[in-house]
Amino acid sequence: TFLETSYLVLYGELPTASELEAFTQAISGHYLLDERLKAMFGLFPRRSHPMPVLAAGINALSTFAMPPVALTERSIEQHAYRLMAKVPTLAAYGYKNSLGLPTLYPDESLGYIENFLRMSFGVPTRPYEVDETIVRALDTLLVLHADHEQNCSTSTVRMGGSSGANLYLSIAAGASALSGPLHGG
Repeated sequence: TFLETSYLVLYGELPTASELEAFTQAISGHYLLDERLKAMFGLFPRRSHPMPVLAAGINALSTFAMPPVALTERSIEQHAYRLMAKVPTLAAYGYKNSLGLPTLYPDESLGYIENFLRMSFGVPTRPYEVDETIVRALDTLLVLHADHEQNCSTSTVRMGGSSGANLYLSIAAGASALSGPLHGG
């Protein structure tokens, strides 16, 4: 799964069942956004390109979770968890705003992919029915992109990070690079 692959990328080995459960709970515990950040999405025009909207959300997220002056392995880990949890929420909120639809709060009882799909395509007036085929397809797509090699957005993240910029700002720069017509568009 994507979360197992994420654990592998972060720690260099696949997780045991108990490690995966703890990792999954650590990620899901960070799904919620500050309400002020959520309100920001209503300020964007509905026809906005999704990558600048996502980048703006990640940039704004950096102001709510500034890394300490002295980064430690543990603090970097915590910021990585927050980003993994909050970026799907940011993306779903941006998408819902583009349609003029109400946003849904994350649901910690759902899996990572199921939660993202529900926030993106569900509505508050009825339960969201998860399509397992779509879940498996999106999970596979995310696994395939976990090692994204040295493309434009990855290089941009690395270049930003090399300046000492915090993790959020570096990831936001990579999201901005995705808006270019030669890299996703």
